Amino acid sequence: MNSINLNIIGRYVLLSLFVLLIAGCAPETPPDQDIDFHTFANVDEVVVTHMDFDLNVNFDEHVISGRASLHLNNITGAEEIVLDTRDLTIERVTLDDGTEETTFSLGDFVEYLGQPLSISITPATERVNVYYQTAPHAAALQWLEPEQTAGGRHPFLFTQSQAILARTWIPCQDTPGSRITYNARVQVPEGLMAVMSAENQKEKSPDGVYEFRMPQTIPTYLFALSVGDFEFRPLSDRIGVFAEPEIIEDAAWEFADTEDMMGDAEEMYGAYRWGRYDIMVLPPSFPFGGMENARLTFVTPTIIAGDRSLLSLIAHELAHSWAGNLVTMATWNDFWINEGFTSYMTNRIMEAVYGRDYAEMLWHLDYQDLIATIEEMGEDNPDTRLHLDLRGRDPDDGMTSIAYIKGAFFLKMLENNLGRERFDNFLQQYFNTFAFQTMTAEQFLAHFRETIIEAPIREVPAEDIAQVELEEQLKLDKWVYGTGLPDNCPQIQSDEFSRVEEQIEAWITDTAASELDVDNWTTHHWLHFLMNLPDELSYEQMGELDNTFGFTQTENSEILNAWLLHAIEHRYEEAYPALEDFLLSQGRRKFLMPLYSKLAETPEGIEMAQEIYREARPTYHPISYHSIDEVLNWEN
Repeated sequence: MNSINLNIIGRYVLLSLFVLLIAGCAPETPPDQDIDFHTFANVDEVVVTHMDFDLNVNFDEHVISGRASLHLNNITGAEEIVLDTRDLTIERVTLDDGTEETTFSLGDFVEYLGQPLSISITPATERVNVYYQTAPHAAALQWLEPEQTAGGRHPFLFTQSQAILARTWIPCQDTPGSRITYNARVQVPEGLMAVMSAENQKEKSPDGVYEFRMPQTIPTYLFALSVGDFEFRPLSDRIGVFAEPEIIEDAAWEFADTEDMMGDAEEMYGAYRWGRYDIMVLPPSFPFGGMENARLTFVTPTIIAGDRSLLSLIAHELAHSWAGNLVTMATWNDFWINEGFTSYMTNRIMEAVYGRDYAEMLWHLDYQDLIATIEEMGEDNPDTRLHLDLRGRDPDDGMTSIAYIKGAFFLKMLENNLGRERFDNFLQQYFNTFAFQTMTAEQFLAHFRETIIEAPIREVPAEDIAQVELEEQLKLDKWVYGTGLPDNCPQIQSDEFSRVEEQIEAWITDTAASELDVDNWTTHHWLHFLMNLPDELSYEQMGELDNTFGFTQTENSEILNAWLLHAIEHRYEEAYPALEDFLLSQGRRKFLMPLYSKLAETPEGIEMAQEIYREARPTYHPISYHSIDEVLNWEN
């Protein structure tokens, strides 16, 4: 052998020993990464591959009723299929063509999970038909009275299936580890329109009957339905928006840049594989900023600011078309596989459309949020890991800034170390390789090591020593399985925010608010301004800021929320009517939880919060009011 070959072998041995050493010293990882502890379904025996729905939406009774037909792949010849249900009334179950009824039973109720529905089948059974009805209080369904809508004339219904609420309106294998296609026929009252996370009609049906087809496989948490008085406006050949007539034009203007976002996302991460991408603007009680239902993103109207300043939320939901919808977490323990990737991609899309300065502000705001979250939770809190152990808990407990922002900074760290071009190539290959499949933390790290860490020793042997150093430099296991924030977390500086901080300092040192240089400030400039004001502010100082910049009267929900937190902290009573109106007029949990939590810090605040909440609670989605109930120790 020549000396070059001896060097190659020596380096290979060194790399192998190093990887083994890293593996041996890595923090202990929770077991059973591919087991979903939040489902009763026996997916290891029988897999549902397709569902057909025939449903009726009854606004008078607040129920959905009908039939769900589940097409089976009985991989083990099982004689029973177990489905997830919660608060469903099961009327009867038939097999195959529907002529033969079969026996079924509902098991004991388990908190968060509901009840298992066990159905007798044969190894030859191809289809199970479940006739059922939802409960009026089904957690996934929010029924709105006409006065709770923008138009005020017609009722409205929307669903929210994430995390494990699909089982409250559909008997199904409610786990992200299984993917299915579906068709649906939905009857709604005449004069209303229905849309689903599927191929949608663009005009109202005269008889109130709508038919849907979802040809790509999706996990059940992406099942979605909305019914109400709304219209459609195209934004491009493949993108459009649904909204109530009163806000449809504002929504179409606000989201006009979505096609540009789509093009930039495709350039970085590969082709969009879902056909159309439409946006459904829901009434204000929607508990989230957005929900990435395949083909039809649901969004809150609070992002319609009139200046396109809050479009990072659209970029986020669009990015889910690759991260989450295309490559999906196998269990809720790896929520970061969806949200961390998406949050990273959001900032990349915003940079491509609006420039680097804009994206740096987003990264900086995210970093501040992440540090505050870790300080609040505690550096050693197990829930500050990316890969969680949520056994026996509601998966909503894992929906924190850790999954979103720590996950995003993990990927940003990888980009910084590998270089943008190499990392983009890796991500595009990742989405192509695992399209329409599931992913665990363990699988992702194994794929990354095989593709990035180990590949050069096979392909470019002369560079393998650098790869040994790269494994140590990246600290992969510490990021995914360790608590807190690793010391190689990127800290992104923003020149724009340096300008903001200069103005804060000028104001503190006696420059009048009216003389501050705030020309051309965006929402993100103002958020940084508000987040970095001194801890102690007098009533007069609050009044000066408010009179100069009009924070209490702003229609920008993000800025108003940040300002109202100061108003509560410093007892600025001039903003209390706006605070009450804000809490009564929208149900986005991102805003509600901090405001109610801040109010709950003082006796007078609790009294105010409870008085407002008594009126507001019936208008909130269960996802929101269950969280606030705990903050206020609420008892009905």
